[in-house]
Amino acid sequence: MRSRGWLTKVPAITATFWVIKVLSTTIGETLADYLNVNVGLGPAVTDGIMFVLLVAALIMQFRTRAYTPWIYWLCVVLVSIVGTQITDFFTDTLGVPLAVSTAVFAVILAAVFTMWYRQERTLAITSVNTPRREAFYWAAILTTFALGTAAGDFATEALNLGFRNGALVFGGLILATWIAFRHGAGQVLTFWIAYVLTRPLGASLGDLLTQDKDLGGLALGASATSVLFLAAIVVLVVREQVLVTRHGVVEKGAGPNGGRGRDYAWAGAAALAVVVAGFGLSVAQGSPQAPDTQADVAQDTVTAGASGGSAAAQAVHPTTKLGNLSRFAVIVSDVQAKVTQHDLAGAKTRVKDLEVAWDDAEAGLKPRDATRWHQLDDQIDAVLTALRAASPTQADCASAVGTLMSTLNKFDGV
Repeated sequence: MRSRGWLTKVPAITATFWVIKVLSTTIGETLADYLNVNVGLGPAVTDGIMFVLLVAALIMQFRTRAYTPWIYWLCVVLVSIVGTQITDFFTDTLGVPLAVSTAVFAVILAAVFTMWYRQERTLAITSVNTPRREAFYWAAILTTFALGTAAGDFATEALNLGFRNGALVFGGLILATWIAFRHGAGQVLTFWIAYVLTRPLGASLGDLLTQDKDLGGLALGASATSVLFLAAIVVLVVREQVLVTRHGVVEKGAGPNGGRGRDYAWAGAAALAVVVAGFGLSVAQGSPQAPDTQADVAQDTVTAGASGGSAAAQAVHPTTKLGNLSRFAVIVSDVQAKVTQHDLAGAKTRVKDLEVAWDDAEAGLKPRDATRWHQLDDQIDAVLTALRAASPTQADCASAVGTLMSTLNKFDGV
């Protein structure tokens, strides 16, 4: 039964809606990674902060009586973060295979839709005008982000797509969904399919901008990409807020300042601005570095030696399907040298560089050889755990670092 005074609580499904949705997906992921790795809060603290912020934002959203753009999109950004963290918890903490988590989230989403329809007899987005319908709506949104994360990662790893091919594949699937809608496919079905697909599309586009050039990206970094995307989101959301204030929810998108043509123009301009600015900043940073030559490798060895690395560690410059990992080997050799010298505090400080570098390169490295990436990732986690223990011991730290270096040696030349 409709609550008195409630209006539709979600935006009209326009081109602007989809552009903001894709951009907000990337913002959410890069912000969580920044807090987790760069700031050093760790996954537990970051998860807790994001969950509390999401609850606060949803309370504001449920207390509104009509669509309020800035509150709605704040909720979407936070839901994108929490949805991604749920999938990461299943995969990284519990060790659940991506194929299994994808199937689980698909079943959960189907269950949400089933309960929603049995209770309300409709799944129409335009009918989200009661507290109960809105509760179902946000439950579905959260599940789509978790499902999109799992399905996107699974497809990327299983098919070795990489973020460039991933952007093309998921963009193509969204285009196919739109064509199906234009040819008579159900609006509700096509909307939710596209909504799920925008999650991996946004992640692929974000990775394309943030990854190093030797991995095929534009090397803007997470901070610059977040600022760029956030600027575009703010402009579009401010416009949405102005239109809602002037014309109301029902009429938003109509009239001389909000017609479909104007909406396409604003959405297209925002997307074009992001593309042009991204490529412009990338070009300004210089051309991609060529793969390491023998001279580069020798220089890396000298660098490691200057830091006190052992002779065995200095020789590690592995070449695998993951690509040239010498940048990580140099850091590991530095950490190993400090541990050998019983400088655990110094090793703990230096290993932060390894954590940040490895996390930043994940999207470029993981699709190339997911099995070996996971093996190295687990061993890097073991090193981090040993060095960051409440009372770290030299023996535990040396063992963890030695295992990691041994694996890098084993991969050398494969």
